[in-house]
Amino acid sequence: MSNTNYFINGLKTQNEKVILEIYTNSYPNVRRFVLQNSGQEQDAQDVFQKAIIQIMARVQVQNVVIKSTFDGFLFTACKNLWRRELNKSKRMVTFDQPIELKVEANDMAQSVLEQERWEFFQEKLELISGNCKEILKRFFKKMPYKDIAKELDYSDDNVVRQRVFKCKNKLTQMIKEDNRYNQLKTL
Repeated sequence: MSNTNYFINGLKTQNEKVILEIYTNSYPNVRRFVLQNSGQEQDAQDVFQKAIIQIMARVQVQNVVIKSTFDGFLFTACKNLWRRELNKSKRMVTFDQPIELKVEANDMAQSVLEQERWEFFQEKLELISGNCKEILKRFFKKMPYKDIAKELDYSDDNVVRQRVFKCKNKLTQMIKEDNRYNQLKTL
């Protein structure tokens, strides 16, 4: 049994030994990421805990297929949660009057949905041609067109712009043609 299946089954059965092993192995990387990105120790603990609970909830109700390592899957879930927290704090406005806080369950459901959308996007990105995949991965990392042209041996950045446009359209088409798109879009 692979480590991924071992950890998934441990979360599904809420095996304390396995959960402790996940904390021991995976928390240090998440902690480092959160601390390097404007967070505190408590933030890292909260994000890690939310990600574990989110994954536990998902494995209870559906068959979760992880195509990378469990650590990578968990780290991505933590990164997405932390980025969401950072974006939320940017938009936070102070009111003089008390406001009702969002229910934690709604927040967790939103996090799970965002993770499912991310996994769906990654799945479709893997299905496009190798050339498009390489161009789009660099484009999504906000690499300048001239650097992409140089790295992938294109004549100039205008050719890269055209390829990015065509590849993004192809990826969008593949996403919209999948039946899961409408489900994930409307939730």
